[in-house]
Formats: sequence, C-alpha cells, structure tokens
Amino acid sequence: MRMRGNHTSRIAFVLLMALLHTARSAESADKNAPSDPARQRREFREFAMGREGNAPRGRELFKDEQRLACGKCHTVDGTAVKVGPDLFAVGDKFPREELIRAILEPSASIAVGYGTTILEKKSGEELQGVVKQKTAQMIELTLVDGARVRVASADIKEERGSTVSLMPDGLQAGISRQDFADLIEYLVTLKEPESALQSHVGVPAGILQLAEPVAVVPFLQEPIRSPDGVEPKPGDIRSGLLWFGQIPGVDSTFAAVHQTGRIWAIERHGTRETKTLFADLSKELFNERGPNGLLGLTFHPEFRVNRKYFLKHQVFEESAIATIVVERQARPDFLADSGTPSRRVWKAMSATQDHSGGCIGFGPDGFLYIAMGDTGPQKDPQGHGQDMRTFLGKIMRLDVDRADPSLPYAVPGDNPFRSRADARPEIWASGFREPWRFSFDSVTGDLWVGDVGQDRVEEVSIVRRGENHGWNVFEGFEPFSNVYRKEGVKYVPPVFAYRRKYGNSITGGFVYRGDKRSSFFGVYICGDYTSRRLFGLKQKDRRLEVVRQIGVSPQSIASFGTDDRGEIYLVGYEGMVYHLDISGANFDGRTVGPVP
Repeated sequence: MRMRGNHTSRIAFVLLMALLHTARSAESADKNAPSDPARQRREFREFAMGREGNAPRGRELFKDEQRLACGKCHTVDGTAVKVGPDLFAVGDKFPREELIRAILEPSASIAVGYGTTILEKKSGEELQGVVKQKTAQMIELTLVDGARVRVASADIKEERGSTVSLMPDGLQAGISRQDFADLIEYLVTLKEPESALQSHVGVPAGILQLAEPVAVVPFLQEPIRSPDGVEPKPGDIRSGLLWFGQIPGVDSTFAAVHQTGRIWAIERHGTRETKTLFADLSKELFNERGPNGLLGLTFHPEFRVNRKYFLKHQVFEESAIATIVVERQARPDFLADSGTPSRRVWKAMSATQDHSGGCIGFGPDGFLYIAMGDTGPQKDPQGHGQDMRTFLGKIMRLDVDRADPSLPYAVPGDNPFRSRADARPEIWASGFREPWRFSFDSVTGDLWVGDVGQDRVEEVSIVRRGENHGWNVFEGFEPFSNVYRKEGVKYVPPVFAYRRKYGNSITGGFVYRGDKRSSFFGVYICGDYTSRRLFGLKQKDRRLEVVRQIGVSPQSIASFGTDDRGEIYLVGYEGMVYHLDISGANFDGRTVGPVP
C-alpha cells in the first residue's frame, strides 16, 4: 500500500515502483481482469468478502517490496514511524469490509491525522506528505518514500490540504483476486494481544452484552442529508450530522446540527414531524477537509430570556485553521436564528487539520466549558496536552455574561490556574487528546468526557477542577511518553478504557436520568463511532464497577442528546437520530458474551 507524492524526485520513485509492480506481478494477475476500474473494484470486493484468504501468503505480499510494498509506508508494531497509518491491531479496529474499501478506495476515508498536506515553497518547489511536527518556526513532513523533511516557515509560500490520499488508487490492478483476498486475511489477523495492556479494573478483558439490548428506535421520519442530498459513506469525516438536542422551553422541538453549517429545527407532535431551517452558517466556517466544520452547539442557561446560543466551528485565517466559539441569538419565537451577526467569543489556532475537539456546554455553575483537542500531529509531538500556555488539549471555562479588559469574556475567579503566570487562566483541566463530547450529570454535577485514544485504547473520564488527565504522558492507564513528563505532577487515570477490538473512536454520552425506577438510572451511556457499539457503565469514586455492551447503533455514532425528560438520543453521522428506548432492557439483567 504505497503512498503518492508530488516532489519531483518522489514522482520518479513512485513511477519506478509502479513499473516494477506492474511488470513483476502481471503473471499473478487475473488474465480476464476487467478494464473498467469500478467493475474491477466490485469484483475484488465480492471475491475477498466471499472467500477466506491465506494469511501467511498475505503477510509475504504485504512485505514484498517488488509488488505492493505495503511495508514501505506502514508499520504493524505500533511505532507509527512511517508515512502511513500504523496497522497495529487494525484487525480489531475495522471489519473486513472496511479494510477492503480502504485499499480499493483510499481517498474515500483517510485516517484522521494522515491527511495529505501540500507545501509550496517560495523557491517554487512543492512537497507533499503527512505532517509529523509543526511549530511556529518549521513544518516537518514525512514524504512518500519515508523521508523526513523539515521546511522553515519563512521558506513556505503556501500550505494547503488535500482530500486525495497519498495512497494511490488501483493497487489491486497488478495482483490476482486471490492475492487480494490473502492480503485482506493478513490484515484481519492483526489484532491486539490480550497481554498487550496492563491488567486494570478500568480496562476489562471482556465486556458482556445484555441479552435483551436497548432498543435503538428511529426518532426522525427520514435522515437529515447534506445540502447536495448525498449520504456520507461509513468513515467519511467531511459532512454529516453532529449534534441534536431539545430547544429549551419549546415543547417537542429539537435542534439538529449538520457539519456543513446548517441547523434544523424539528417539531414533533405525535407522528407529525416538521423540519425547518433554523440557521445557515455555511459561509462563515471552514469545512474543506478533515473533521472540521460546525462541531457543536449549546443554549445559554437563560435562553428563554436572552435567546442566546453558542456554536463551535472552524475558520481559515492567518493561513491556518482556527477553532472559534461564537454567540448568536434566536428569534423571539425561538424557532429560528434572528439573523444578527455572530459575536466571536473565543479562538484557538490549530497545528494541523485534526483533533479540534467537538463540544461546548454550560455547566451547573452557569459557565461555558469548551473542549479542545491537541490538533495533532499524531502522538502530540509538541506536547500540547501538557503545555499550559496553550488552549490545545484542554478544557476551558469562561464567563460569557461578563467581559474582562481586552477580552470578549471574563475568566471566573475560581478557575484553578488564574494566578499562575505560566498557564492560561481560562484552563479548567488539561491532558486531553481529542475530547469528543462531554456532559454534566444532572444529579451529581460530574463532568464526563470521552477522549479519543492514539494507539491502544479509548478513554472515558470524570474530570474535576485543575486536573491533568495525562496525554501524552499517558494513554489510558499506561505510560505513553516521558518527553513531557514532569516531576510532582499527578496524572489522573480514566474511569474506563476499552481495547481496539471494541472500537477506536469514543463518542462521549450522558448519564441516564430519566425514569428513576429504571435499572439504567445513574448509568453512563456512550458509544464508539467506528464499531457502533453502545456501552453502559457504573462507577463509584471514579472506579469502574461494571460495564456492559447495551446495544449496537445502525449508524456511526457522532453524538448523543437529551430532552427535558432526561431521555437519551443517538445521533447517527449518516443523518438519522434514534431514541434509546430502555423500557425493554435491564442493565442488571441477563448477559451473554463476552463481546467477540
């Protein structure tokens, strides 16, 4: 699975390898292989799905530098030192069908953190690769042949991203369908050993499933599509539904947020459903590549009085991607935006196009909390999560009802780092990689955070004032790197972390506080975007007591929402919203499993 480059010398390298690949593998290719690429992809897909390949032969094909040369760009040992994604435990992360699609259609779903970056130098030279490090002084790229190149910022004319993968199309053209099936079979066997993670109560070796799972019931009559009506494919991170929740004080009326910048108001009365455009911010945000766009919405606690609501999204300015939070105002009837221009409240510059977090929300204290990822590159080489001088890899806490001098907000007087000269006073907690969705327990006030992992586990944490949750010194319960470790710093472990065989992209959820008689009352419900598994867990003093797989989502899990009754809804990235009907399930009841 070689990658594609643009630098002149790299082009020669790729062309040479392509010629070798074609010439030396022609003898193994199907003699009657179709010339139509779409038909060929379909036939290879059907063949690999319908037959079991030979994993040892697939391993040799993976390593063969004269044929596919996958090993030139991918590691399989967790080191991730090459230009492509590391494939350690890839068989746990993705089902067979998605592995097949990743090879046959490499640009359809590019792994987060491995998007193509193009640097045009002032000399006219152009480089194309994956960002490995980025500072104010330089950018370091890994090129297609694995070479690392550092370019001084002063020498860069333009930096831009691309939605085209470095991995070339048509890799299957020079091999047989049986070869392809063998390669897929080898990738399927790349699973995380049970002994690979330290034994810990928070990382269960097996997760049991409820015998009678929670019912995932469609709440909408039809999915909310992107403006062009095209449903996003599984793994596509460019355009989908990302947030859903009730409009405060408006009976049976909800807001649904689309990544492209459109917000819909949905009224439900019995079986009758009305959908109207609440706001269209598509021209104000950046959504050209990667997991960017309109990521989150929250209503002011006094929304019924001041009609204020807040959005988190990306913009492109200063020749880079920035994440901002803006304040807007609804109409007097609360069913649409007033049209008043946005007021910018907060801004953070990104290092790359990835890991910008995805959540804002008001706490029980009335202050606005903002979650921000480390923004990459992979493994956080600049240590953003531990750098208290930056917003990156942190959760911030702001008072948006007042303003300090020269600021559009005020810093609450009891923020933990307000008096430290070496820290941003807005920071509430630190040490996060990609906190994708947080929520406050409406009974206890606990702040629950789902933090997307790097190589080995996904994390769920309860976060408190001034805490450091470890990234990138820790990933889950295990040490990750000593580069930014400091003596005397306490690193707080998560409540729950799950292994790659259960998924590889946590979506934080809510503690169920609906029916007090339900066995789910007090259970934290979350899910995994990729595997679509739904988890429920109980804890005591931030120590995991029990976790169960409580169901499976029909769509990729982008978010969760609640209504004024405390019921929980699941947001499918492909456009559907579901109600989690727990009435027929018992969290403490009969189980099967563990999860295979």
